[in-house]
Amino acid sequence: MGFLDALFGRRKQIQPNLDDWFALPSAALELQAATGFTPTGRGAVCFTGVEGGQFARLKQEIRELLDTDTAEGGEPVEYSQDRYGYTWLQVEQPPDDLPGLVNDLHTINSTLQDHGWGPQLLCSLVGFTGAEDSDEAGRPLGLVYLYKRGTFYPFAPRQADRRDNALELRVQGALEHELPLEADLSRWYPLWNSPALSGP
Repeated sequence: MGFLDALFGRRKQIQPNLDDWFALPSAALELQAATGFTPTGRGAVCFTGVEGGQFARLKQEIRELLDTDTAEGGEPVEYSQDRYGYTWLQVEQPPDDLPGLVNDLHTINSTLQDHGWGPQLLCSLVGFTGAEDSDEAGRPLGLVYLYKRGTFYPFAPRQADRRDNALELRVQGALEHELPLEADLSRWYPLWNSPALSGP
């Protein structure tokens, strides 16, 4: 069983409030003030594999909804699969356009939910990086949204599949009044395979 399988749970599912996503831009300002981490412009949605023609049509619909860059020939969303078999949809916006990235991620989550694939949605992640003039320069940080919990938590990976728990707790303290944070730390799952944290 993969580590993300635990996200399915056997308890009553909490209905996610996807509008909580729109608090993220202001929360990012608090995060930058407290830790120096800034958005990278990359985000991703993770879900269990859904195959067949119906999903192919849904992928096309998502592409069309997000396709604001056709003049430059850009791809609005990229699909990949990690070593555990989970599917990731990655989107990218300029680092200074976090509202645009949030809107894209909200659109993907809403579209999958509206087409009946809410049970397959696991989480979404927004990437941040340490400021160039700080000790954290270039370090990745993710804010993760647990779809089935309706909550956020920080994920701060280090090298060799290790995480920076102290930084994660600092982020928690900085954002406790900004976002609905996951109180159960055992649910702060490490997302080593997220393409939104894999570098430029």
